[in-house]
Amino acid sequence: MLQTWDERNRDLVVGIDDRLVHRDQAGISPFDSVVQGGDAVWEGLRLHRGRIFKLTEHLARLRRSAQALAFASVPPDEEITDRIRAVVAANSMTDDVHIRLTLTRGVKITSGMDPRLNQAGPTLIVLAEFKSPVYDDSGISLVTSSVRRTRPDSLDPKIHHNNLLTSILAKVEANVAGADDALMLDDQGFVAETNATHVFHVQDGVVRTSTTRACPEGITRETILEICAATGIPTGVGDYSLTEVYNADEVFVTGTMGGVTPVLTVDGRTIGAGRPGPYVAKLAAAYLDRTATEGTLVG
Repeated sequence: MLQTWDERNRDLVVGIDDRLVHRDQAGISPFDSVVQGGDAVWEGLRLHRGRIFKLTEHLARLRRSAQALAFASVPPDEEITDRIRAVVAANSMTDDVHIRLTLTRGVKITSGMDPRLNQAGPTLIVLAEFKSPVYDDSGISLVTSSVRRTRPDSLDPKIHHNNLLTSILAKVEANVAGADDALMLDDQGFVAETNATHVFHVQDGVVRTSTTRACPEGITRETILEICAATGIPTGVGDYSLTEVYNADEVFVTGTMGGVTPVLTVDGRTIGAGRPGPYVAKLAAAYLDRTATEGTLVG
């Protein structure tokens, strides 16, 4: 599961604040906070038939994260949406597009950690790429990482921040092990999420997922729980061990980048029958239907 070059992206136009520039000409100041210390927040969005599913919820999470990091200001939702529309229009995009929205604290007058050095900003980056869902919908493999998710009293996972080193280190371990992604535990040893997605498992007809104590409040995760509620599928949210995941009837992961994807093996254990099960098939279809028909029109 390695993302590859897509020729459609050769001449992308990128949005940096109110500028639209070719990808090869785009530049961020070396004094910007995202360069200095990963001091930024972000959202991943998908464009489906000209619409962005749950854009309002994504922008609300962006705003909450920026507030938690004490950003001096955040552009209004209308301004951010207009910037997205400008980038999408410049690239003639309507579908099969992933958008990486990054808001940094801004540019510092000199290098250093102190936010008082930020006297210009924030910086808004809109990167839209032609990108199909990145996971194989026939199923993926996971391996448990030695890297743990941080506690809320260390770095609260509800802050959707750009410091992704724990995820990157976990992904390195998955790559070395030959797995598609890494399963990450919290500080107590319960399943948190993967390096890039939320984790669900099905046992005895109940769709279960971890709390958000040690993982972000996922928009796709929330949508799957909504679909379950609307269709009468029982759900559970709690602390689940690796043993419960190993013995599940089905395991699947969710995220904006890849949608709903079945997991066939975890740490070499075959999950269920070793093929996508009925729950993931039903939920994936329902999720695709919602994302194709709901959302904010931008393209």
